[in-house]
Amino acid sequence: MFGASIGRGAGRIINAMVRGLAYGRINPNLLTVIGVAINVGCGLLFGFGYFFWAGVILIVANLFDMLDGQVARLSGRVTRFGGFLDSSLDRLSDMVVFVGLMIFYARDTEFHSTLNVFLAGAALMGSVMVSYTSARAESLIPKCDVGFLRRPERVVLLIIGALVTHPGSQNPFLNRMPAVLWILAVGSYWTFAHRMYHTWREVNKADAALHAQATSETSRTASNAGPERRTEPELVR
Repeated sequence: MFGASIGRGAGRIINAMVRGLAYGRINPNLLTVIGVAINVGCGLLFGFGYFFWAGVILIVANLFDMLDGQVARLSGRVTRFGGFLDSSLDRLSDMVVFVGLMIFYARDTEFHSTLNVFLAGAALMGSVMVSYTSARAESLIPKCDVGFLRRPERVVLLIIGALVTHPGSQNPFLNRMPAVLWILAVGSYWTFAHRMYHTWREVNKADAALHAQATSETSRTASNAGPERRTEPELVR
């Protein structure tokens, strides 16, 4: 009950923001660019070790990511280029956050960890491959959004990992970013493999349907042709 009330309240706030931006004639592409600029700032905060504030900024950045598409639809300004721009800058937003984490763990500080640098790099590559696989698959099949670690889930995990990072605390529930990186690294490749398998299965299914249709049409054409008739030449008397 309480969670549902929070969800409805947040939905009303977001809807009000969307209506205000749409009626204010704000270009949705501008919101997309602002969102990625905020993500760049988030990556810098991660690189300097300000994890908590990086998590807060990440929430704000993804608020813009939610708003741009809704504003475009409400204002009737949905364009193919807008979709392309949003998808492309989402990849940049993902990568800059992971690069910030790699820089933080690679620095010569007490938090230096080659393993965490590797995990952040592996998670970066995995997240890019998940998105790329989906984009390429959807040129062959209608939809490919399967897998449990899509972009929203990755962002939520990063936000949680950032907000619970408080260096020096002995609380066992805090400073869990390394665990988050393990989940992101392993889960991204699992999702990548799932999408590869899903695409292979759907493409084979479509090919089989086309083959069956072609075979059916060939059989129907042959049956409509009927038995072959021969006409004998008339003899001249």
